[in-house]
Amino acid sequence: MLNIDLRGKRALVAGVSDDNGFGFAIAKALAEAGATICVATWPPALNIFRSLLERGKLDESRRLDDGSLLGFERIYPLDAEFDTLADAPESVRTNKRYKDVGDFSIDGLARQLEADFGGQPLDILVHSLANGPEVKKQLLDTSRAGYLAALSISSYSLVAMLARLGPMMRRDGSVLSLSYLAGQRVIPGYGGGMSTAKGALESDTRTLAFEAGRRYGLRVNTISAGPLASRAASAIGIVETLVSYYKLNSPIPEALTATEVALAAAFLSSPLSSGITGSTIYVDKGYNAMGMAVAMPPDFPDLTSRT
Repeated sequence: MLNIDLRGKRALVAGVSDDNGFGFAIAKALAEAGATICVATWPPALNIFRSLLERGKLDESRRLDDGSLLGFERIYPLDAEFDTLADAPESVRTNKRYKDVGDFSIDGLARQLEADFGGQPLDILVHSLANGPEVKKQLLDTSRAGYLAALSISSYSLVAMLARLGPMMRRDGSVLSLSYLAGQRVIPGYGGGMSTAKGALESDTRTLAFEAGRRYGLRVNTISAGPLASRAASAIGIVETLVSYYKLNSPIPEALTATEVALAAAFLSSPLSSGITGSTIYVDKGYNAMGMAVAMPPDFPDLTSRT
């Protein structure tokens, strides 16, 4: 039997703050394969996430196949918009949701990982981070600040994290991010520069695969996942519509699950995928192959109007 075996590997999954999204599902799949898991959480969500864990509210979703619970070696604060703590404006550093969590920058995360585990503590890095403050606006109505924020948080953060954490990863390690079809196709309603950010993420994946492969011996891939009605995705405003539309129009007419994406992530993080790098892997029930709709959900909204 061919198994995914990640025993002895340590993964850092950045962008986990609840049990409802791709990041949590990927962390769970990696743990099922034997990896130990650290997560990095956006500071405003950190205390709530820790409280949910401590109160047992996530126990059912944390349960692994052997009956044990998914555990986290460490839960780190991370706001990947900031390379160093000095880059964060004082208004952020002194904000009540930030001021007591320590160094929440990418550099702070790297320093804490090294302090906790030594010089090369990581085998797997998962970038499950995306945010666009103006995602509900059409691109023509997006401000420069909103556009650049989407790029900074959703795509440049991968470059910054790999630049800082790449030297701390063991050779033959895996770096993985999460993209979306809007980086390649027009998805009305997915605005605010987020489509541009996903396009940049996929382009950077190819370049980073070359550079990090030659420099650190790492593989870099991205998963272009279908829509999931997670809490984070609710910010888009049309995610339920997208889920319904994909279900009706995909070659396999079913709603995508977070577990299906997580299993692909576990494969891409394992030695079984040692020949795959620089790739965008579609996990979307085949929707990306379609060139024409075959059905429409009832009461499908007009996504072309200006908002």
